[in-house]
Amino acid sequence: MPYAGALKVLIVDDQNSVRQMTRLSLEEFGVRNVYDSGDGASALKFAGSQPLDLIISDYNMPEMDGLALLRAVRAHPVVRRLPFILLTGRGDKELVIKAAQAGANNYLVKPFTAAALREKIEQVVGKLQ
Repeated sequence: MPYAGALKVLIVDDQNSVRQMTRLSLEEFGVRNVYDSGDGASALKFAGSQPLDLIISDYNMPEMDGLALLRAVRAHPVVRRLPFILLTGRGDKELVIKAAQAGANNYLVKPFTAAALREKIEQVVGKLQ
């Protein structure tokens, strides 16, 4: 069981309000090490320079979308095994299949509740304590 306070989580979303809402939910579970990025390119650079336990990324972002970020993470020698949850405003099956094929560990449809976020995280990293 991972200790929530020790988890290091990177939130990637081009909308500041979504990053803040996700951060508040994580802090509610006891996660204290929360980082965020407004775009995929800077997120990839950050992930390669900082030990992380989880990336939670939006799908729909300009320049490098969440699927491109996921593929770049999976191709990166340092962070390729990092758990990755894709957030999407669309629950369409085609995207979910593409995300799974690219190596996503889980996905979550926006808008989401804190309880749904926790459930998806626990499915990926184990029960939080």
